[in-house]
Amino acid sequence: MGDVLAIAEQGDGEIRPVANEVVTVAAAVAEGLGGTAHALLLGGAGVGEKAGDLGSFGAEVVRVGEDPALEGYVPETYAAVIAEVVSSHGYSAVLFAATAIGKDLAPRVAALIDAPLASDVTHLETDGGRLVGIRPIYGGKAMARVGFEASPAILSLRPNAFGTNGYRGDGRIELFTAAIPHGVRTRIVDFQAAQGGSVDVSEASVIVSGGRGMKGPEHWSLLEDLQSALGPGTALGASRAVVDAGWRPHGEQVGQTGKTVAPRLYFAVGISGAIQHLAGMRTSQTIVAINKDPAAPIFAVADYGIVGDAFEVLPRLTAEIAALREVG
Repeated sequence: MGDVLAIAEQGDGEIRPVANEVVTVAAAVAEGLGGTAHALLLGGAGVGEKAGDLGSFGAEVVRVGEDPALEGYVPETYAAVIAEVVSSHGYSAVLFAATAIGKDLAPRVAALIDAPLASDVTHLETDGGRLVGIRPIYGGKAMARVGFEASPAILSLRPNAFGTNGYRGDGRIELFTAAIPHGVRTRIVDFQAAQGGSVDVSEASVIVSGGRGMKGPEHWSLLEDLQSALGPGTALGASRAVVDAGWRPHGEQVGQTGKTVAPRLYFAVGISGAIQHLAGMRTSQTIVAINKDPAAPIFAVADYGIVGDAFEVLPRLTAEIAALREVG
């Protein structure tokens, strides 16, 4: 069988948007392998109430495990439960989102069931009944085609690299009793969400990033104004130099040592384009660079470039976008 399992992430009982993307990909892959797409949703009591929504993205079966031990993300517990489900149902592939949780969880599951792993995949295809993943290597300078010699294949998918498609029909909900392991050595002591209810930069469809060219944290309001003008789903990002200087929190860092992103639209403002930063954002669908140095490396990967002073360009750009949104 070519059934494919999508791991659906949730937070505070709400299914995260990235879960819909993973299910969409699972449905497409399963079709190519001659199987069906299933989704797995884990959490505390009541998490399954919205599980049926995953069916509209292609999941024919949604397995729901509710247990107090799954209320918050505990790596050992989640990995053990997922490994048990995968081993019991003989899936050909298991798909995670390459989020902070997915990047932590996928290798744990792969190790438990002795399965091959490909991380941060940006494209998937089937070739003669075999699954092939494409992922960036060497800091994004090259793309590697990855095949799998064993089953199931474990993959984490870069958020926003695939998109979502709607399907007709509802997924069949199957509740099961999760096999909670004994002797778990870790527990959640506290959880601190990002301030201000901001969008996670790794999942945002639009990102406005700033670099040292912004000259200081006191000028970040210019980026925030552009973020507001662009509307919901827009996140603020930052280069490593900015985070190291203490101007912005680490959660906003984009790059090889920060978060890897693939939004529909990426603004790089006052960012020169160091290799470390390019590795984290060059797979963005559309890149707009604003820099006063015409020789800045960022222009080599940008779809649109504005050579100018960000302090002059940003207010005008923000005003134009705001005006267009009012008309639209």
